[in-house]
Amino acid sequence: MELWILFGSFTFLLLIGTPVAFCLGVSSFFTVLYMGLPPVIVFQRLNSGVSVFALMAIPFFIYAGELMVRGDIARRLVALAGAMVGHLRGGLGQVNILASCLFGGISGSAAADASAIGGLMIPQMEKRGYDTDYAVNVTVTSSIIALMLPPSHNLIIYSISAGGRLSIADLFTAGIVPGLLLALSLMMAAWFVAKRRGYPTEAFPGRKMLGALFLSAVPGLILVAIIFGGVRSGIFTASESSCIAVVYALAVTLFAYRSLSWSDFVEATLAAVRTTAMVLLVIGCAAAFGWLLAFLKVPASMVAFLQNFSDNPIVILLLINVSLLILGTFMDMSPLIVITTPIFLPVAQAFGVDPVQFGIILILNLGIGLCTPPVGSVLFVGCAVGNIGIGQAMRTIWPFYFAAFATLILVTYVPALSLWLPAVFR
Repeated sequence: MELWILFGSFTFLLLIGTPVAFCLGVSSFFTVLYMGLPPVIVFQRLNSGVSVFALMAIPFFIYAGELMVRGDIARRLVALAGAMVGHLRGGLGQVNILASCLFGGISGSAAADASAIGGLMIPQMEKRGYDTDYAVNVTVTSSIIALMLPPSHNLIIYSISAGGRLSIADLFTAGIVPGLLLALSLMMAAWFVAKRRGYPTEAFPGRKMLGALFLSAVPGLILVAIIFGGVRSGIFTASESSCIAVVYALAVTLFAYRSLSWSDFVEATLAAVRTTAMVLLVIGCAAAFGWLLAFLKVPASMVAFLQNFSDNPIVILLLINVSLLILGTFMDMSPLIVITTPIFLPVAQAFGVDPVQFGIILILNLGIGLCTPPVGSVLFVGCAVGNIGIGQAMRTIWPFYFAAFATLILVTYVPALSLWLPAVFR
């Protein structure tokens, strides 16, 4: 009966439009009351959920990303990407995807990527004769590359949700190859659609111009080396890296590019505060919800159920992926990471899946959910920037979905894609 109250109240609140954080907190509170436990437990668990030192990295990485969005970094990265791949079929579509790779390694946020790169690329693509739905679809699906690359704060949330025993450096490293593989798959899909629609290519600007654009983008790209190199080498922790990232972002945008005005600085600060407050509230309430799941032995029951259902790891991983894809269409990413990790990670480990690999599977899977209605926040951002309806985008997005699904299947069933690079750096 406790589980019926927990999931029933959560589902009811979600359906009537209650914010996810309150759905998690209120349903946990109702369940605790029914069980006769002290209600203060919910608040204790909420407090303990956010009182984790590693979470300090999240607000600073978010802040660094906001500063970069408003500090002319995105424009320079788009220009560099244009010089590198603009001459391929569907040139600006390819530029969009490569720019998302470069910018994702700085922001670590899919929504920031869709907003910044989409704001620059979608109007340009429309002017050059590209259909708006194509521009939006490329922007939306390529933005989830940012979730796989350092400094993805979602990988930090996963590490904490897994008990805090997973190396954030290993997770950052593990996401690089799958992230690049996703980019390659999307570029192939973009080429295929562009060829069918007869989209043009861009002229190659020459090696001299390519070199100049690269030098212009170097100060922003150095941030990637600082974040990844520092954490991977052990020079500083992820939390220290995030603080350094903010200081460096300020230095680059104020002194190197001289592009950050006072109003931009204020807007970036307020946006980072709002996003951080939302993320931490979700994490805290999800921690209380997750504690109840563990108390009611839901993970153990799930392991037993799936073991009785099948003893084939291929089938089990397929079921987990389908479950996560369905959940990702109805909930945002951060709460799902905190809720589903304690449930599915023990199942995956019981069938021999490395927890680092499972983290990449989880993040990519839920990232696809961000591009899927009815609660696809990144899809909404892309459609808002392109000023088109969700239905118009969904009618032609399927080639990009297939590319993302193909990458998910490879990451799921080829462990070396996630585990090879971390092993190299150990």
